[in-house]
Amino acid sequence: MNEIEPVDILLVEDNPSDAELALRALKKNNLANSLYWAKDGEEALEYIFATGAFAGREVEAAPKVILLDLKLPKVDGLEVLRRVKADERTRTIPVVVLTSSREERDLTESYSLGVNSYIAKPVDFEQFIISVRDIGLYWLLLNNPPPGLRDALVPGR
Repeated sequence: MNEIEPVDILLVEDNPSDAELALRALKKNNLANSLYWAKDGEEALEYIFATGAFAGREVEAAPKVILLDLKLPKVDGLEVLRRVKADERTRTIPVVVLTSSREERDLTESYSLGVNSYIAKPVDFEQFIISVRDIGLYWLLLNNPPPGLRDALVPGR
């Protein structure tokens, strides 16, 4: 298998329309140059933990942020979050839940599992674009990751 390039953003979204809007917002602000779109929870876990089709990548070459929908086929978003935050190698990756769920139990469970941020997808097209843009700007440009994760993200370290 060819070496798989590390990404800045892992977008985990099963809805093609929402994924396209997110990609458009990130591209418009030059934040999508290094992005991978996983279309279900199983694919996301394979990517994150370098298994299956992604066995050629290094788990330590983690994305800078995971944008995670909760309502996913195969493996739901809460299970993806649970596994990411339970593993020593991945627990410091920032995870932002970006979901249509406004259910209190999803919000509570996400935070109890260690989510870094929980954002309900705005229904309005323009507000959705602005929200995704702001998420990308914050997590990629403003946030300071912990030293271990930062070192893994910098080539040559």
